[in-house]
Amino acid sequence: MPDQTAKSLSQLGLTASDGRDVRVTGLSVDSRNVKAGHLFAALPGTKFHGGEFIQFALRMGAGSILTDRAGADIAKVELSATPDVPVVLAEDPRQTLAYASALWFGAQPEVMVAATGTNGKTSVATFTRQIWELMGIAAANLGTTGVEGAFKAPLAHTTPEPITLHRLLAEMAGAGVTHAAMEASSHGLAQRRLDGVQLAAAAFTNFTQDHLDYHASFEEYFGAKVGLFSRVLSEDGTAVINIDDPKGETVVEIARARGQRVITVGRSRTADLLILGQRYDPTGQELLFEWEGTSRQVRLALVGGFQAENVLAAAGLVIGTGSDASEVFDTLQELQTVTGRMQLAATRENGAPVYVDYSHTPDAVATALNALRPHVMGRLIVVLGAGGDRDTSKRVLMGQAAAENADVVFVTDDNPRSEDPSAIRAMVMSGCPQAKEVGDRAEAILRGVDALGPGDALLIAGKGHETGQVVGDDVLPFNDVEQASVAVAALEGRLA
Repeated sequence: MPDQTAKSLSQLGLTASDGRDVRVTGLSVDSRNVKAGHLFAALPGTKFHGGEFIQFALRMGAGSILTDRAGADIAKVELSATPDVPVVLAEDPRQTLAYASALWFGAQPEVMVAATGTNGKTSVATFTRQIWELMGIAAANLGTTGVEGAFKAPLAHTTPEPITLHRLLAEMAGAGVTHAAMEASSHGLAQRRLDGVQLAAAAFTNFTQDHLDYHASFEEYFGAKVGLFSRVLSEDGTAVINIDDPKGETVVEIARARGQRVITVGRSRTADLLILGQRYDPTGQELLFEWEGTSRQVRLALVGGFQAENVLAAAGLVIGTGSDASEVFDTLQELQTVTGRMQLAATRENGAPVYVDYSHTPDAVATALNALRPHVMGRLIVVLGAGGDRDTSKRVLMGQAAAENADVVFVTDDNPRSEDPSAIRAMVMSGCPQAKEVGDRAEAILRGVDALGPGDALLIAGKGHETGQVVGDDVLPFNDVEQASVAVAALEGRLA
């Protein structure tokens, strides 16, 4: 781990408004964590400005402040009373903090890649890590499911804030991790969290409705996503783009305008990694694809047609960072299901499977159900709900997606958070009035499992890898995969 005991502002690429170059002993964005000599970053937020906490950071011994003009104005009195503490004023203090964090920690895995898109980020990042591992490379992926692979750690956010992110990257590099794949969330991109990461390649999976509780519009949401290519990925990087998505061509144009190498993925005849065909069976699929004029067939032990795009996007990232394509393709048959992403959770004695998936947007629900359909001879049953304190406009659309693509629908609670669970369910039910409403998620899963006949399949949508259910301020233990197993065991008399 690099020595971070002392660096100057100038060594962090920072210049104080009065030109002073002082010693920095650490970085903080939370005033409660400030120690003597720390650079405290007072950042603009959606609810309040970090400038409100400059006074507390100064009391804790902050040796310098990074903020914007608004933050400095908020703390004008306190800063005037501490003239020995220099202030770094930045037009975009979040981006400035990202660059400073990279310089402070001073190390990251040699090869870094990132994936963005509404859906598929976790799968692409995880498959990329798995490919590297199967090629004998020490690799990790970080995002919604934490840090996995040759280095393991929990994460509170899909894309951590810069200080946490670069501390992790430095620790990973120190532990021998040479390759890492990360998820680039729209929040993380909008807040410049990745701007100090040296990316060799980046992938775009798709763009559909989500996070409109945070982003003011679709345009703003998309703008955050494409920032990965227009700002973060360098000109000599490789952009791997799903050309079948309606926004794919726009991303291609942005990448090519920057001079980036572009690898397209999809079913369009112009795709570089061209999907020629898929044949489904109960436990996976045969994939036929083409690269540089040569076709290749591989069996994937993955359920869901969309997995082909995810797998080939991951392959594109690995190829785009210098690996031999043939060697990459040789690993694909060994790829394993990502936790909570079309994960086979249990199977009834009559052969009917139960899958758990993180699909929590209208498009993701429709995609997951449509992807399961070719693997299912009988009925397709779904259990789903919608989260509280999030974009309310997608709830009726999620209900419609379930109604249009499943044969039997159970509407239940997801993570209601501070909202009334029955009100959330009512909004989902308005999109599928024929659904069965079962508020208790465990009971809904039990009833879904009980409805399974030979040839049927059940999808439990929404929570995926999560191990808790957020009700009010409490996080109650709840795991869809475990609950599915318990339900099957209970119905078939296998519980002790």
